[in-house]
Amino acid sequence: MDTNEREHVIDVTDLRRVYGGGFEAVRGVSFSVGRGELFALLGTNGAGKTSTVELLEGLAPPAGGRVRILGHDPYAERAAVRPRIGVMLQEGGFPSELTVAETVRMWAGCTSGARPQDEALSLVGLGRRAGVRVKQLSGGERRRLDLALALLGRPEVLFLDEPTTGLDAEGRQDTWDLVRELREGGTTVLLTTHYLEEAEGLADRLAIMHEGRIAASGTPAEVTASQPSRISFDLPEGYVLGDLPPLPALGVTGHETNGRSVVLRTHELQRAATKLLLWAEENRIELRGLDVRSASLEEAFLRIARDASRQTPPAERTERTAREKESAV
Repeated sequence: MDTNEREHVIDVTDLRRVYGGGFEAVRGVSFSVGRGELFALLGTNGAGKTSTVELLEGLAPPAGGRVRILGHDPYAERAAVRPRIGVMLQEGGFPSELTVAETVRMWAGCTSGARPQDEALSLVGLGRRAGVRVKQLSGGERRRLDLALALLGRPEVLFLDEPTTGLDAEGRQDTWDLVRELREGGTTVLLTTHYLEEAEGLADRLAIMHEGRIAASGTPAEVTASQPSRISFDLPEGYVLGDLPPLPALGVTGHETNGRSVVLRTHELQRAATKLLLWAEENRIELRGLDVRSASLEEAFLRIARDASRQTPPAERTERTAREKESAV
């Protein structure tokens, strides 16, 4: 196997996508994904995730930049790429009168080296629903069917666009377990999701998109560590914030107060928490409601998106909002 192919199964450089009217949905995105790696693409609605993934799947040519999947251009060399990838769209369109089994057989007829029907349905927990018509399936069961069809060809690269939307907690966990098994078996997975816990639990690396650009990327731990940890507590009666040791000496970089409630933010959690507790012990103070925690991926996501919005010039932000509304009509 070629070393470069192993390291960069997905390779994206300065990718751009422009819709009618000049709306630029993807604006210079670059990232790569290695073989057997799970890469999560996150972002708020309209961030450009699906527009990016569609270019990777070869559904449209980019307006600029370069995409390579398994060493090939997925649009210009679709015949070389399509048999080796699996695609699970946000919403599948199945003939409602066909049964689950008939749908799988129809799809298998268009898939090279398709898995046996029973194996595909068993993977996603639909084995007992083979004779049920598609129109009688629940929303979660349709998502399972979407996944079964994406896995029919034993793909080397799997694109999952919001795969667990509509699933209950058990179905979501089953899907996560299956995705982990696929990744351990060497399948490369690109995932988009609104469930941050899903990305945090599954992804080897992730990128957060905002307004068509990547605002942050790295491992979940790296992205989370870029944001400050938090210490919150209630000051006892008779004490004010100024009675605490000097906040810079605690390693605190920011703080918020609401009545007696105090929130301290720091990139040195152990140092700040230790000094705060020593101060409380020396002064025989009980810090009620004490909560010490590292930043979560959700907090990192929200802060990164907010900071990225502040950096966007007001005129550009207004124009983009108007373009989004035009595109939605």
